[in-house]
Amino acid sequence: MCLSHGAVPFAASFQMDWVSKLRLLFAKYLQRQCTPAEIEEMIVLMQRADAEAALSEEMELIWEDVKKDIGYNEVNWDHMYSSLADNEKRTDSLIQNAMATFYRPYYWIVASLFFCIIAIIFLLMKRSPAVATGKEVFKASHSYYLDTTGNDANSGTRERPFRTIEKLNSVELKPGDTVFFQAKQEFHGSIFLDSADRGDKRNPVVLTSSGQGKASIDGINGTALTIYQSSYITVSNLVFKGAGRKQGNTKDGVIINKCSRIVIDSIDVKGFQKAGLLVYSSSFIEIKRVYATENGAVGIFAGGEYGKRDCSDIHISYCTAENNPGDPTNFTNHSGNGILVGECRNILIEYCVATNNGWDMPRKGNGPVGIWCYEADSVIIQHCISYKNRTAPGAADGGGFDLDGGVTNSIIQYCLSYENEGSGFGIFQYAGASNWYNNTIRYCISENDGAVSPAHAGVFIWNSSMDTNQFRDCFFYNNVVYNEKAAAISYETQSANAGFRFYNNIFVGRDSLILGKETHSIYLGNNWYSLAEGFNANGIKSFSVWAAANGKEIYNGHIVGHNIFPSFFDPGKAAITSTSRLLQFTNYKLPDNSVLKTGGLNLKQLSGIETGGKSFNQTNAPQNGIGASF
Repeated sequence: MCLSHGAVPFAASFQMDWVSKLRLLFAKYLQRQCTPAEIEEMIVLMQRADAEAALSEEMELIWEDVKKDIGYNEVNWDHMYSSLADNEKRTDSLIQNAMATFYRPYYWIVASLFFCIIAIIFLLMKRSPAVATGKEVFKASHSYYLDTTGNDANSGTRERPFRTIEKLNSVELKPGDTVFFQAKQEFHGSIFLDSADRGDKRNPVVLTSSGQGKASIDGINGTALTIYQSSYITVSNLVFKGAGRKQGNTKDGVIINKCSRIVIDSIDVKGFQKAGLLVYSSSFIEIKRVYATENGAVGIFAGGEYGKRDCSDIHISYCTAENNPGDPTNFTNHSGNGILVGECRNILIEYCVATNNGWDMPRKGNGPVGIWCYEADSVIIQHCISYKNRTAPGAADGGGFDLDGGVTNSIIQYCLSYENEGSGFGIFQYAGASNWYNNTIRYCISENDGAVSPAHAGVFIWNSSMDTNQFRDCFFYNNVVYNEKAAAISYETQSANAGFRFYNNIFVGRDSLILGKETHSIYLGNNWYSLAEGFNANGIKSFSVWAAANGKEIYNGHIVGHNIFPSFFDPGKAAITSTSRLLQFTNYKLPDNSVLKTGGLNLKQLSGIETGGKSFNQTNAPQNGIGASF
């Protein structure tokens, strides 16, 4: 996944070929999910001469699945036959209805396939000892129950549950197995799943709670759950807790290490000194509805081995990282982050919230950020809120969002940042990082950010490598930066960059709109307004004088920028804490008659930029609009 000048991934059109369509319909047919219209379509496709060959893999899979049932499943053959027979009657009725406009022979093409399946079952019935004895042999899947009143000598059933995590760790979990922890109970210890514990595509291994509420797994001073070199595991509806970042815990809370196809859903993770949730060198991981709080280093972290970016295809959604204050043992680097990804690629973070993190980092120096990435390619951060994040007294950062050292082809869009101690949007490159290039920030809002940390602005630019080749091609357009407490943009002393473009933004600052020595940035089509002076950029108080003296906001010999009061609907009063309210957040909407709605530049004509066409509020964005909300 690679972004070019802000183009949006995940939106490519897809045309399914006839073979794929037939296989999909056949799979749905076998699962009794076809509508009559879909059965008609399947019948038409099956008239093709090579239809039988197209379905050969599906028929082989059916055979393999049934053989697998014989191998380790507990099969009630009489019940299976009865179920298949009933299903055949229902399906036959559907097909007959669908055949009203078709010749009867076409029906038999479909029906014969179903009878083939039944024939396979009958063959296996004759070969299975279960038929002769009437006994169930092996289970297709187990349900294991844990209850603090149970006994590890029990069989682990609902009626005779296990008692301890130690006993669970001795069980080898197979596809389809589910582990139920009794809700509202607390289990002590560390769950460890390895390569012997895994599910498959159709039958994941599941860990969850039984009953109303959530069970708690208390790792005390260690890790509560580790999944190592496994796949197809789902963990849901549980609480993972540690003794506390200053009360004895020294570990991460939940670790996913060298895994694939893991789902983490609706868990709480708290009280761990390092990461609440750590994903390391893993791929195709789904993290959703996680609440990470009271952890030290970071709420949620996904990373990989240095230089390999071997953590990939991670989706983090509807998560909250709140009050992760800092790691009390880390005196050399940042801690107290909300959501962080690094040494990774193909990451989507959306509908997440980060707040009140970083306030107890035990050092001065580089600090934490609410939601950010470093050494990463193709990261999308969208529809998120990062607010009131902090840093240690006298330390740096404490911002809302950040595209940091070594980030490439990434984008932040449709996000809200407000009242963070650091900048709302950090654009950073540190010495020793991989090259930083082709990154976009668009249709975002920063309100009153950066008043505490050294940024002193809503947007902060820094490049300690001092090499413009390592820090280039930033596309910052259609954003609103509103700051009653500080400047709109700040350039660190070390901030050399190349190809940084700022288009169609609205910059509002308390006094001076720009701090520091601006270097080579391109400003076109923006609106600038100083609340104290009308206009003030590093002491120049005339917009036209500043533009002419610095070569800014001039295109084809004409000034294309603006210096007018934007008349926002209700600025400086952001208070929303849920991403579900982003669409209704209209504080920075422009009046209907505002010249800024049409006073900007057409970015596709100007630079070939595909803007995505949607505003902060997901309404249609005007091609020449200035700002984020219309």
